Amino acid sequence: MKILQTGILALATLSLYGGGDLRSPSSASVVEKQSWIDAVTINYGQSKDDIDIYRLGLRKDFSSRWFESSVGYLSGYWEGSLNYWNGYGVDNFGVALSPVFAYYFNVSEKVHPYLEGGIGASLFSKTEMGPRDLSTHYLFEDRFGGGLRIGRWDFAFRYMHYSNASIKKPNDGIDIFIGSISYKF
Repeated sequence: MKILQTGILALATLSLYGGGDLRSPSSASVVEKQSWIDAVTINYGQSKDDIDIYRLGLRKDFSSRWFESSVGYLSGYWEGSLNYWNGYGVDNFGVALSPVFAYYFNVSEKVHPYLEGGIGASLFSKTEMGPRDLSTHYLFEDRFGGGLRIGRWDFAFRYMHYSNASIKKPNDGIDIFIGSISYKF
């Protein structure tokens, strides 16, 4: 558990630094005033036991890039979302916030395939979805997936897992395969 908490703290700290530049201050570029939100995203997915998952999110890309090479670079984004789960006659509403790290491959100036992963936090209105007992309203939101950015559009498919990381038993969790479409302003 201590390792998980330390990892989450490290990821959050690194992603917060996404607003700056990791190079020395003398080589850092002038940062323009930017908005808090630069994209909107809609998602639909389903768990293996037919719980429908709907998400509406707002995103903000990190302004930093790390490990740049001719192959690609590491960066990412923050995503906040409103979530609606429906299954077993139960409606469950939630909110989530996740830092997501992505490795973008340099294919062309407008086309960027990528792989992503992240761990965030969510809060849901109910702790049970039919036979699934999540035990807590607070759940971790883990994700791993891939996508393709084409100009202002982003198409992604990912695996997501929601659980309480065994903070309280039982911890049935929910596994989801979900697709998303995003548009960057």
